[in-house]
Amino acid sequence: MKKAIIFTCFALALLSCNEENNECVYQPDISDQEINIEIERLGDKLLGVSSREELKQFLIDEPIITNFFLKPSEYPNQEVMIDELYKRFQNPHIDTLQAEIDRVFGDLSQLKEELNSAFSHIKYYYPDARIPKIKTVATGLAHDMYVSDSLIVIGLDFYLGEGAKYRPLGVFDYMLKRYAPEYIVPSIMLLQGISDDFNKTDLSDETILADIVAYGKSFYFAKHMMPCTPDSVIIWYSDEEIKGAMENQDIIWAHFIEKELLFETNHMVKKKYIEPRPKTYEIGEKAPGRIGTWLGWQIVKKYAEEEDASLPEVMNTKEPRVLFNKSKYRPAR
Repeated sequence: MKKAIIFTCFALALLSCNEENNECVYQPDISDQEINIEIERLGDKLLGVSSREELKQFLIDEPIITNFFLKPSEYPNQEVMIDELYKRFQNPHIDTLQAEIDRVFGDLSQLKEELNSAFSHIKYYYPDARIPKIKTVATGLAHDMYVSDSLIVIGLDFYLGEGAKYRPLGVFDYMLKRYAPEYIVPSIMLLQGISDDFNKTDLSDETILADIVAYGKSFYFAKHMMPCTPDSVIIWYSDEEIKGAMENQDIIWAHFIEKELLFETNHMVKKKYIEPRPKTYEIGEKAPGRIGTWLGWQIVKKYAEEEDASLPEVMNTKEPRVLFNKSKYRPAR
């Protein structure tokens, strides 16, 4: 397995394509690239485990689920781990969790349709791209998602959405909304789009500009894999937050220029504009968190427009300063 990206706080709704938030991007003819993904459903097998020996064999057969979802390092030894997990999966409330998964996801046909469409778009732009195996699992809310170039594992119990009887624990409210079915495939596409399989970056550049351009390229990638998905779903903003950011783009930009942020390398400063937060309070009470990543997306879109660049050309632009300069991004105040 080449490289894995573990998704814990980082995350399809084909709605009407109007207004800025729902605007469709280019929709290619993907009929020659259509694929048929098979989803291996492991949740029933794990939640329905009937003996410790059966559980132990599952852990041997599925090392990714064992290591990244069930976290063996949190137990003193394997026997304790087997004992504790078996108690978890024998809990009578597990049946309720399984019923919730069945209620929300059914036979997984909707999820499969969305995955087929997104990966067919990847094959359109990148004919030689490898299509990973897809598995789903339920671990009693132990972990959400694992993504690598060869395997994707989705913890369905994390994505039951608002109104579910069980929701992820220890997740702030402003982050909880992304744990709903419509965010699964966009989250996968974002993780594909941030990986160096597609997103060429200059790792020696540690500026905010380099970071926000890299994130901006991942949003740009995900949007093209799901052309009519609302921007709010791609970036996990509300419609109001997207609208506010667009209407106040000049104020956001002015803040970055006045504070000389683009070439800032201090981690404590950078995280205020990139990492998840309820708001970017440095700009204003109504500025959504991660506003730097949204700004990077706008810069990348402007670059693609100015250079009339294809998606692979955008993703292959390695130097963030070159991309920024050629974008001519300068929203007027």
